[in-house]
Amino acid sequence: MVKRTFFSQEEGYTLAEILVTIAIMAAILPALLKVFSDTASNIGKTDHRITALYLLQSKMAELEANGFPEVGQDNDVFGGNSIFEWQSVVTDIETEEMLALRKVELTVSWEHLDEVHSIGIFTYMADRSGQQQGQ
Repeated sequence: MVKRTFFSQEEGYTLAEILVTIAIMAAILPALLKVFSDTASNIGKTDHRITALYLLQSKMAELEANGFPEVGQDNDVFGGNSIFEWQSVVTDIETEEMLALRKVELTVSWEHLDEVHSIGIFTYMADRSGQQQGQ
């Protein structure tokens, strides 16, 4: 009959193998944590940029729906506790082809991680009622 023992000298890891494994993990772990941290930060930036694009589109549609805009500047915050602000600048455009043409510039800005970010768009709006009267 063969006698079996629970512990054999060939099973398990040596102290040197364990120390090498810990050293390798110590070298790789900070790089992995940096990748995860950067990914989380980029997700936040992307989320804010997408939100700003939707707000920009919505505000521009609102300005266009209000008809021919007055010359000047305007700004406000989207909602009460929003981090997003908008600013519009309306200027007259002098052309021979059109009697009443204005450039509307709209910018949405926000702060993320102590950096100010912004995105903008512009369009031209004509006074259709003035053109019809002039023809």
